[in-house]
Amino acid sequence: MDKTKRLFLKSKLSFRRRLPPIQSGDRIDYRNMSLISRFISEQGKILSRQVNRLTLKQQRLITIAIKQARILSSLPFLNNEKQFERSESTTRTTALRTRNK
Repeated sequence: MDKTKRLFLKSKLSFRRRLPPIQSGDRIDYRNMSLISRFISEQGKILSRQVNRLTLKQQRLITIAIKQARILSSLPFLNNEKQFERSESTTRTTALRTRNK
């Protein structure tokens, strides 16, 4: 057997079909926050199709739903936890500077 045929057989045997991340009963909607939050990174970015394992149509619908949720303020545009910590520390230092003067 050729080397290429062996590699092809090996890859075929090791392939295992993964379950789709969106079930047939799930509705892709901007109000379905439990579904939408699965497709957003910790930084608030929309994850790619390769990471999500979605079809093109599902990815488009998820993207539209996420953008609608952001516009309606049910989902933040960015995850601002780090920025909040920085702004909190800067307000403390400015308060100390004003007291010393």
